[in-house]
Amino acid sequence: MSKSTTVTTGEKRSLVTPRFLISLLLVVAGIGWIVYYYVGPRGNPLAFPPVEGSPKAIADLGRWNYAIGFGLLMLGLMVSAHPSTPLGRGRGVVVGMLGCFLVGLIWICTFYVFSNDLSSLWVMNDLGQWNLVVGIAFMAVGFSFATKWE
Repeated sequence: MSKSTTVTTGEKRSLVTPRFLISLLLVVAGIGWIVYYYVGPRGNPLAFPPVEGSPKAIADLGRWNYAIGFGLLMLGLMVSAHPSTPLGRGRGVVVGMLGCFLVGLIWICTFYVFSNDLSSLWVMNDLGQWNLVVGIAFMAVGFSFATKWE
């Protein structure tokens, strides 16, 4: 008896699920929050005298804006590690795992190479030593994908 290569409708999995849309929304919201803060409310701390950004409520959060942005980004990636999303099943798990590991490694290596003068690197110049936490967080999310690998 030969095995059939056709997939029945019961075995098909939808590419776009509510969990996938939520994870995509969280990732985009995290990146958008970081970009918005860096371009607008952050102002220009290197100017003399330093220029304050607006709106004041977001500018007053300071580095917490990066915690919010990266937190949303990492949460979105972790939500995407569920088997109901494309990154949570099959080869997507390997792609997500290796992608997060490589982004974390590149983030940390870039920080160490340019640690003497971070002024030319956006976002990294504000974070200082917290860049290590960001790189390790990407690697931790990679481990959440690794737990789904079969």
